[in-house]
Amino acid sequence: MKTFLLIPLFVSQTFFSQSVSADLDKSVKQMMSAPNALAANLSFYVSDENGNLVYEFNGNKGLSTASTQKIFTSVAALETLGKDYQFKTTASYSGKISNGSLDGDFYITSNGDPTLGSWRYDAYKPENFKQKLLEAVKKSGIKKISGNLIIDDSYFDFQSTPGGWPWNDLGNYYGAGTFGVNWRENQFDINISGNQIKNYSYDLENVNWVNELKSGGSSDQSLIFTAPHSETAMINGMLPAGKVSTVSGATPNPPMQLAVEIKKLLEDNGISISGKVSTYYSEKLEGRSVAKAPTSNLIFEYRSPTLDKIVYWFLRKSVNLYGETLIKTMAKEKRNNPNFETGIDFLKDFWKSKGINPMMINFADGSGLSPQNYVSAKAQVQALLYAKKQNYFEAFYEGFPTQNGIKMKSGTIKDSKSFAGYQTSKTGKKYVFSIILNNYQGGNISTALFKVLDNLK
Repeated sequence: MKTFLLIPLFVSQTFFSQSVSADLDKSVKQMMSAPNALAANLSFYVSDENGNLVYEFNGNKGLSTASTQKIFTSVAALETLGKDYQFKTTASYSGKISNGSLDGDFYITSNGDPTLGSWRYDAYKPENFKQKLLEAVKKSGIKKISGNLIIDDSYFDFQSTPGGWPWNDLGNYYGAGTFGVNWRENQFDINISGNQIKNYSYDLENVNWVNELKSGGSSDQSLIFTAPHSETAMINGMLPAGKVSTVSGATPNPPMQLAVEIKKLLEDNGISISGKVSTYYSEKLEGRSVAKAPTSNLIFEYRSPTLDKIVYWFLRKSVNLYGETLIKTMAKEKRNNPNFETGIDFLKDFWKSKGINPMMINFADGSGLSPQNYVSAKAQVQALLYAKKQNYFEAFYEGFPTQNGIKMKSGTIKDSKSFAGYQTSKTGKKYVFSIILNNYQGGNISTALFKVLDNLK
C-alpha cells in the first residue's frame, strides 16, 4: 500500500522539478539573447538540498566571481581556525621600569586583527581599545618612556594587497590592504563640499593630497588613489555640486596611524615619550633594523570578537579586508608562511580535499576583488552544500543578506555580477544555487539575474 502512495508523490516531485528546470531555461535564454548580453558569459548551477542537479547552464565554466568568492574563504576559515578563534593584540616593553620610568622601548603588536578599532562591534570600538590600553599602562607603573614607541607589524609579510587587485580599487575603502597591525579597518572618510575637501574623519599621518575633483553630475563618481606606505594620495573624478559628500578611502599606513594615535593618548594622559614613533616595516624601508616586540614583559592582551562574528560582517557587508586577513592567517597558522600565495594555495587545497575539481577553483585572493578569480557556479554550489552539513553552518548562513527575497551573497565588479545562496520555494522545495554573469554591458545586471532567480521562489 505504501508503494502505491509513494509513486504519485515521486511523479509529482519529478514533474515539478522538470517544470522549474524548464522555467529556468526559458529565463536564461531570454537574458542571454538580450543586446546587453551579446558578449557575456554565464555560469549557472542549481541543485536541491541533497545535491541533485535541478538545472545548469555552463555550470563548469570558470568566471570572475566577485564577492561570492567569500563563500570559499569563510567556510575554510571557520573549519580550519574554528568559529571561536580570536585575534590578539598585545603591548610589551624592552628594558626595565624604575621609579615610573621605562628605560627602553614600548611595543604594540598583533597577529593581524582586522577588527582592531572597528566601529562594527559593541565594546570593540577605537575608544574601547584605547581605554583598556591606557589602563594597562597605568597599572604597569609606566609614567615616562625614555625610548621609542614601536608598532610591530611584522606578523605578516610586507605585501599588503594581492597582486591581482586593480589600481583603481586600491585607494578606496573596499581596496584596503591587510597589515600585521590593522586599525579602524584601514579606512578613513573625507567630507567634501562640491570639489573642496572640508575635513577628514581623522588626520592621516604624513599624507600629502592631490585634489583633481570636479563638480557635476548627480552621484558619486570619485576615486581615491593611495598606495601602501606611500605619503602621496590623490582624489579625482566627479562629485555633485551644492552638497556635502562623504567618500571613504584606504589608509596608506595603518600601523603608523595607530602609533600616532597611541602617542597622543599617552601624552594626553601625562605619559611622556622621549624617543620617536615608528613601525617595524617603516624602519626597514628606511634601511634600519628594529627589534621585534619582546614576548616577555607583557602588560596588555586584547582579543578580537570571535571568528563567527567576524565572518558575519565579512559576508553581510562584504568587507574585503577580512578576506585577505583570513587568507594570510590560514597561511601563517597552517603553513607558517603568512603571504598571499601560500594562503591561496592552502585555500585551493582545502576545497580540493572536499571533492571540488581544482580546475573549477582558480583563486587569486580571498575576497573576490581581483578579476583574476575564475570559479565555476558548480564549484560554489558544492561549497554551499558542504557548508550545510557542518556544525558551524548556522554562523555561516546568518551572514548571508536577504536580497530580492532570497538568502544569498552577492558579488559585483565592473560589468559582472554574481549571486549564490539558499532558497526555499513556496512549495517547500529547497534549492542551492550560484549564478555568475560576466561582461554584461549596460542595463541593470541585477534585475536581469533576479528575473532568472525568481523561478526558484
